[in-house]
Amino acid sequence: MRFKSKVVNGIQVFAVSGNGTVSFGIAATDVARTGLFGFAIDRTDTSLPNGAKNRTLPMLNSKVFKSEIGTSTTSIPEKSMWKHPLQSFVWDDFNVLDDRPYEYVVTPLEGTKTHLVPRTDYPAISIKVRTEKLFSTKTHDVFFNRGVASSQAYARKYGNKKPDKLPAAKRADAYKWLSRKLDQGILEFIRNAKKGDTLLCCFYEFSYQPVANALQTARTSGGVKVRIILDGKQNGKKSKKTGKVSPPFPRDENEKTKDAAHLPGSAVIWREANPANIEHNKFMVLLKGKRAAPAEVWTGSTNITQGGIFGQTNVGHWIRDAKVASAYQKYWKLLSTDPGSQKGDARTDANKKKKDYRARVEAIAKPPTTMDAIKGVMPVFSPRQGLAVLNSYAKLVDSSKKSAAITLAFGIGKQFKDVLSNNDAAGPLIFMLLEKRDVPSKPKAGTKPKTAFVALNAKNNVYEAWGSFIKAPLYQWVNETNTRELQLNKHVAYIHSKFLLHDPLSDDPIVVTGSANFSKASTNDNDENMVIIRGDTRVADIYFTEFNRLFFHYYFRSVTEARKGKQDDQALKALTLDETGTDWHAAYAPGTLKTKRVAMFAEMKNALES
Repeated sequence: MRFKSKVVNGIQVFAVSGNGTVSFGIAATDVARTGLFGFAIDRTDTSLPNGAKNRTLPMLNSKVFKSEIGTSTTSIPEKSMWKHPLQSFVWDDFNVLDDRPYEYVVTPLEGTKTHLVPRTDYPAISIKVRTEKLFSTKTHDVFFNRGVASSQAYARKYGNKKPDKLPAAKRADAYKWLSRKLDQGILEFIRNAKKGDTLLCCFYEFSYQPVANALQTARTSGGVKVRIILDGKQNGKKSKKTGKVSPPFPRDENEKTKDAAHLPGSAVIWREANPANIEHNKFMVLLKGKRAAPAEVWTGSTNITQGGIFGQTNVGHWIRDAKVASAYQKYWKLLSTDPGSQKGDARTDANKKKKDYRARVEAIAKPPTTMDAIKGVMPVFSPRQGLAVLNSYAKLVDSSKKSAAITLAFGIGKQFKDVLSNNDAAGPLIFMLLEKRDVPSKPKAGTKPKTAFVALNAKNNVYEAWGSFIKAPLYQWVNETNTRELQLNKHVAYIHSKFLLHDPLSDDPIVVTGSANFSKASTNDNDENMVIIRGDTRVADIYFTEFNRLFFHYYFRSVTEARKGKQDDQALKALTLDETGTDWHAAYAPGTLKTKRVAMFAEMKNALES
């Protein structure tokens, strides 16, 4: 939801809430900024009775004054903003509960670093917000995992240790912290099926035993009919060194998990056709009663693996829409016939089968390729012929009036660079969250690149962050870990989610989310699913605040990595508070990213005044 305070002496606070996140922007006139040392913020959980413990809490700041740390490389706990003020006009609270009313009181401060007091001429500003419900009865529920094992918080809480190496109680707490109830969302969707219902499942990776066990329990104890399509490609490769053939991935793990849960062969369909491509879906469809009426869908980017739930960034999306569920049921039925080419097919036969398969996929649901064609909730399935859908995603980013955001696990595709490279700093504000830094690929020795590298940057009003972590102590920031070192993920260690936001803070936002990686392969070759959601501000607000949480977590780390972790005046300035109380305002000069971010909040639509 969106909220705004009253204007108090030229200062106004804006807030956007998700189900576990609240993002703030603070607009202030030039006059109001004069003499402003920073802000102190207090949060009150107004659902608790007066006098209750932790009803009102001072918010904490991870930044402290330089004189506080000296030359220390030991992590310093976050401290009250009343002593170490917020010197920013954007802020986020990622420590809220879902479906709660909160009141935030933002107090402008003046004075010196050793004697900070409320400004006498600028009273405190109150803004009341309510977080979204995580488990609701609305059309959409959205579940994000933590996605930031590479963090100061994980280092402080769990000492950068692998969860399985922690004591039992601490281990359970670590997994709970990493999941943020994403695992609970998956299990609740399964438990939501009642006697006589049907669950049609389609998974790429299937190695998280609790989900397999829950599906078996639904069969044996709940009277639910369960059918599961699993990637079963026989893609083991022969090692040149040892001559041994590697186990097929992910079939080998999928089979082990299926057998450990005692799921019978009659419940599982192996997806073996199109052996060069992958069955990349991660969805479930709930059919109600004897009539098997399509009712609900679980989709998103989350593989049914430990790393998918607790490691890399992922999202699960629960949709209660019979029309959407019907389209997913049709897609599932098509996949259950294992369509496409078979190993050993001649090239002509293989191409003919693939073409026929793509045509049958396209016939299930016609995807919108223009803005006018996007209405309500629309599923998009792959593989498809041509790149019209992928091009339309690029246009959605480029045609945003105010802002856009996108996660890209496997790099920025040509379609996006073609339309964004002509943008200038006056265009829409675009954020890209990547698994790896976008840099020119190294050509083979003695060869030249086939195409010139196109960089997107602030000149195009594009800002990029990528998966990274603090590898060595940086003043009061200690070294961090990542999901590979924690043995949660082998391949994609940071950004695995796949979603796109078009003007998320407008009154007509568009969210695209699902399993596809915004790539040619995900459009033309792999089994994939996406949903396009238009006009649902609740969904857009949840995705916006979560993207905000992830992007700016990794943005600082990306800048640090690009600077090779240098401990110099620039790094120290980024990590500590301005002791003069005036220099920090320079970061909000016209045209800067921080100023543009404040404008996003100030210009958002449908905000409730508190």
